[in-house]
Amino acid sequence: MTLAFGPPRTKKRLGLAPMIDVVFLLLVFFMLASQFGRDRMVPLAMGGAGDAYQGPPRLVLVTAEGLRLNGVPVEAEALAERLAPLTRKKSDAIILQPNASASLQQLMDAAALLTEAGFTGLVVME
Repeated sequence: MTLAFGPPRTKKRLGLAPMIDVVFLLLVFFMLASQFGRDRMVPLAMGGAGDAYQGPPRLVLVTAEGLRLNGVPVEAEALAERLAPLTRKKSDAIILQPNASASLQQLMDAAALLTEAGFTGLVVME
């Protein structure tokens, strides 16, 4: 005596679409969560830190319109060249002062420009 509970069923195939969706969601998550670039750090000192200031004035004013060295407008490419006669060594203090109209990116660009030229005594004033 055999018991039959109905017609035999065909086996269902597992659908791969949900698994592929999950894999793509994970891929997108890790792509967005990963670090795409490498951050650079520019060593800066705040005003009042370090040794006493000596030598001629070296004030770089960062404005939205450009850079000014001791009040005189200067091109970014010529800034390091114009600072060379005002310093005895590359570690002399150079004061960076952002104007109210300057963005943080403009300040960091000026600091990176001076760091690439070898100046290490950068001081930021508010």
